[in-house]
Amino acid sequence: MNRKKLYENILKEILEHANIGIHIINKEGKTLKYNQAMADLEGLEIKQVIGKNIFELFPDLDQESSTLFKATKNGQFIIDNIQTYNNFKGKSITTIGSTIPLYIKKDIVGALEIANNLTNLKELSDQIIELQNELTVSKNKKPSKDINERKYYIDNIIGNSEKLNRCKSIVRMASTTSSNVLIYGETGTGKEMFAQSIHNEGIRKDYPFIAQNCAAIPESLLEGILFGTDKGGFTDAVERKGIFEQAKGGTLLLDEINSMPINLKAKLLRVLQEGYVRRIGGTTDIPIEVRVIATTNEDPITAMEEGSLRRDLYYRLGVVNISIPPLNARLDDIPLLYKHFINKYNDILDKNVQDISDKVLDRFYNYTWPGNVRELENVIESAMNMINYDDKILEEKDFLSNQFANFNNKTNNLIHKLEKKSLPQILKSIEKELIFNTLQEQEGNITQTAKQLGIKRQTLQHKIKGYK
Repeated sequence: MNRKKLYENILKEILEHANIGIHIINKEGKTLKYNQAMADLEGLEIKQVIGKNIFELFPDLDQESSTLFKATKNGQFIIDNIQTYNNFKGKSITTIGSTIPLYIKKDIVGALEIANNLTNLKELSDQIIELQNELTVSKNKKPSKDINERKYYIDNIIGNSEKLNRCKSIVRMASTTSSNVLIYGETGTGKEMFAQSIHNEGIRKDYPFIAQNCAAIPESLLEGILFGTDKGGFTDAVERKGIFEQAKGGTLLLDEINSMPINLKAKLLRVLQEGYVRRIGGTTDIPIEVRVIATTNEDPITAMEEGSLRRDLYYRLGVVNISIPPLNARLDDIPLLYKHFINKYNDILDKNVQDISDKVLDRFYNYTWPGNVRELENVIESAMNMINYDDKILEEKDFLSNQFANFNNKTNNLIHKLEKKSLPQILKSIEKELIFNTLQEQEGNITQTAKQLGIKRQTLQHKIKGYK
């Protein structure tokens, strides 16, 4: 087999078996190649499409809306474009894809489109935006005291340690202004509680508080949720407000801002700088009047160094900075916290627990609490499900059903493993065990694991590779 034939076969196999939709047309708009992934995406059969003109297949498209047509006629490159259209069966499809013209020398001979299915995600996005619109309207019809169904105030933040009290003082001062706030805290430290406290104690308390997790939704849909959509954004687009508009006069919480896609960070920066949004597909600049509180579970300085947080965006958001201490940095607050959770779950589980044993408390003080306050609550709830109804003190036996119970067991197992080993072997085993356990606690997050271990990220990666 000659090299040209080999390359042709390789290309054919790639096109046939790629798990992304591929559609290739010639300059006249007739389909030359249409793989199974695209057929599955659009609900068609390959034999129905090959040789057919794209406008015959998709009557909902025209020369203005068809990306394949634009690529063949104008040589236009279209990257990460969202399209909603109907096939000839009338089925509505939403895709995100890229379209590029195909050349032989300098002449355009056709176009290639690759696409991923967003139909279900678009429907979910539409439902989210619609529900948020309805929720905002219904809240604005109620007295101001009912605007938030679940309210947190400064007094709900439990603890009297020096570090936590410093954070509470910043919250009180921040609640009297309208400046943007950036909250940093590890997972489980209660970042949303702090954000809500700023809103509910502040001058915007009678207006909406809307929270959006920036890591939970794909970029193409998150943009519509944030900024809204207008007719013309893509086929079948409807006019909807984004949450920047919905939160007018109030507070918008952008959770996990460090996980927001880089392109959206640039658009968010422009909105913060210029004070208006433009809906997807819209031509009108809409003024906004909203306070932004952003949270990050990654240290902002580290995030900027690694490129997950733009410096200019950091300075726009971090007018007021709050760094929530992890639980292992405020161990003095543990008694207040565990007693609060005992009282909470006494009511929920109909128990009569009064306290924890001294042995359990000692373990609490020596545990690292990778999940912070959220983990402590989980540990207490788990134990209270195990305790007998007549017992009033949580003992070690009551904690056997959760991860916390393995804390001492890990230590004992390590000691057993190290018996009759040389010092270099012991040190290597300790390091390997420590890295493994910390990685588990940080759910595989290399940056957070390196930070907790006090070593560079590159060093940690080298050690992980070395220990296989």
